[in-house]
Amino acid sequence: MHTAAQVLVALVALIHAYFLVLEMFLWDTPRGRSAFGTTPEFSRESATLAANQGLYNGFMAAGLVWGLIADDPVAYQAQVFFLCCLVVAGVYGAATVSRKILFVQAAPAAVALALVLAAG
Repeated sequence: MHTAAQVLVALVALIHAYFLVLEMFLWDTPRGRSAFGTTPEFSRESATLAANQGLYNGFMAAGLVWGLIADDPVAYQAQVFFLCCLVVAGVYGAATVSRKILFVQAAPAAVALALVLAAG
């Protein structure tokens, strides 16, 4: 159970590192516009906001990596804290922006959180 939890935490961290790249560096490119369904005008005008979101996602990924490499009890506490943050942000994003966020962000974090809690 512990190994499965750690693998899922790592996958969630990778997802959020990928979001960092998309939002900070690829937002105003064809790849970024395709991923988020935006127009060239919107992506150009919102690039600063997207970079801010990307930075947030980078911090979430870093927190999860910290939780993977730290010793207990910090490892467990960091994983629970950052996964809870991602679940809450994902639910809020799904309610206010797009239901897709529920499946891309909140669900993977919730499954990882459940395994971390079960293994803890």
